[in-house]
This record gives sequence, C-alpha cells and structure tokens, in this order.
Amino acid sequence: MDPFTFLVVGGTAGVEQAQNHFFEYGQGAEGYAKRFGANYADTVTGTFIGGAILPALLKQDPRYFYKGTGSVQSRSLYAIAMSVICKGDNGHWQPNYSGILGSLASGGISNLYYPAIDRDSAALTFDNTAIGIASTAISNLLQEFVIRKLTPKLKRDASQP
Repeated sequence: MDPFTFLVVGGTAGVEQAQNHFFEYGQGAEGYAKRFGANYADTVTGTFIGGAILPALLKQDPRYFYKGTGSVQSRSLYAIAMSVICKGDNGHWQPNYSGILGSLASGGISNLYYPAIDRDSAALTFDNTAIGIASTAISNLLQEFVIRKLTPKLKRDASQP
C-alpha cells in the first residue's frame, strides 16, 4: 500500500501502454488498468517472495538502507547497486539472491495472468524479472533522494544532511 509503489507501477504500466506491450490488453483506460493490475501483481508477488520468504530462508537482509552522504553519483550508484546486492545475516555483502530469485519467481508466476500470446517462451519470465529488478532500483533511488525530504517529522542526527 506504499504510494511510491503505486507511482512506479503506474509509470511502468504507462510505458507499456505507450509502447503497446501486451497488445491483447488493448488501449485506453481498460488496457491501462489491465497493465497496472498485472504489474501490481508482479510487485506484490516479488515483494512477498523476495522480501519475506527467501530472506528468511537465505539469511539475507534485502531492505534498502538510506546512505544520505556523498556525491549524487555515489548515492545513485549505491541505490542502484542495492537492487542486486545486500547484506547477509553475517554482516557481509553478497548477491541479493532473495531479491533476484523473488523477481524470477514473480516473473514465472506472471505467466498465469499475462495474455496467452505472450506466454509462449521464457522471455516473459525474464522480461518481468528485469522489470522487477529495475523497479527495485527506481524505488531505491526514490528512497535515497525523494522520500527522506517528504518525511517532515523524521528525526535526523547532526551528522546527516
């Protein structure tokens, strides 16, 4: 129910609508709603599997942690990298198996509700996996640069800008 999730999902659905991806959904409000619903289902399943189930099994912490210091470039690279790396319960950096496998599982599940013409190969699964990882990167960038500014009652320590 995160408003930024709706923003990212809505943007993805808008790009798909403009490029007429999944043309069987059609155009107009109905086509957009179908794309939005499919993208939101991808996000929910990816979050549930990659943010709850797999982290517990794989002993990882795939949450995004605000950096807040450094150049815009270093903060941007950090936010993007956090979509594919995370800390393990042992405190060491490692590939974000939870997030990547969660996106892959979500991409596989999406074969249940995307148009039949698009389910003919593994391409849909891998396309939706890539979209899931990219959405995580965009969400991380929003958390790093936007959300912190929109939280007026956030307690900040003296070392943070």
